This record gives sequence, C-alpha cells and structure tokens, in this order.
Amino acid sequence: MRITVLYFASLADKAQQGQQQLDLADNLSLSELYAQLKQQHGFELDTAKVRVAINDEFANWDDAINDGDTIAFIPPVAGG
Repeated sequence: MRITVLYFASLADKAQQGQQQLDLADNLSLSELYAQLKQQHGFELDTAKVRVAINDEFANWDDAINDGDTIAFIPPVAGG
C-alpha cells in the first residue's frame, strides 16, 4: 500500500523534509511505522510524546493504516 507521511516541527527538522511518500506492507501498525521512521531519521521522541493523525483526524497508535492514507506525526510544540 502507498501512503503519505507528514512531519511537523522537530520531526520535520530531523527527517529534513515535511512529507514523504512510502510503500508499506499490509498490516503495519502506526506504532510499527513510527518505530521504523524513528530509526531511519533518528527521531528522539517516543510515541508517548507524539500525536498521530490519519487523514486529518487524530488517531490512536493501534488504528489501522489503509492504502492512500495521509499519516501525520505531530510532536509537542512550544509557542508564545
């Protein structure tokens, strides 16, 4: 299946890109996907500190990924 992954803030900095197209094996969970991307890009944050969204809706780490989905990983952001 083919998905789009969006990165924000510190994750985009580490990945050196704001979005990425990926081809995945079926039945990969969001937490497994994040673990792979964490290793690939050197992300320092664990899933407990990152929000995840599927197709613009906040999701749970055990939600299913479907072909064509857009997955966003959103780290904590400070602002003023």
